[in-house]
Amino acid sequence: MKNHIIPAIKLTGVLIVFLAVIYPFLVWGIAQLGPNSGKGEIVEYKGAVYYSNIGQVFSEAHYFWSRPSAVNYDAVGSGASNKGPYNQFYLEEVQTRINTFLRLNPEIDKSEIPVDLITASGSGLDPNISVQAAKIQVKRIAKSRAINEAKLYELIDAQTEKPLFGLFGPEKINVLELNIALNESTSKSNQ
Repeated sequence: MKNHIIPAIKLTGVLIVFLAVIYPFLVWGIAQLGPNSGKGEIVEYKGAVYYSNIGQVFSEAHYFWSRPSAVNYDAVGSGASNKGPYNQFYLEEVQTRINTFLRLNPEIDKSEIPVDLITASGSGLDPNISVQAAKIQVKRIAKSRAINEAKLYELIDAQTEKPLFGLFGPEKINVLELNIALNESTSKSNQ
């Protein structure tokens, strides 16, 4: 019995030191090299502080909409709904999102709606949408703000983040930064 207990206790001690002390300090040290020393990507706008790396809710017709969130954009409870593709409640939720989108974007056909506008991400906090998801909202926003669609397309192009090294990942747009740029461009044109 001693042959098994002593090595188990030693292994437990080594793992506690490594996983509870060394590894957290290693991750903390690496985070210090990142933007804002690992405290998130902070954006200050009109006296308010936002995190551009955490999804924000935008549901007004004059803004670009974010990807839906299963956790109401609460960073404390990050996660997915864990409902499968055949779950009746999940299907009803997605259908409600589709109906809402079509009601407020009547010129769009159901088959044109990008999946990232009707399904939540795995974390529920995705701050980005696809370029297609942004462009499909242009007509609604142009009508709501009474601005030229071409100006919105230029704004989308300016806010598009290219894949890492031109190879890894899709093109994407940070919704918070896009909506701030939208507000700034429309306030300048109204002056």
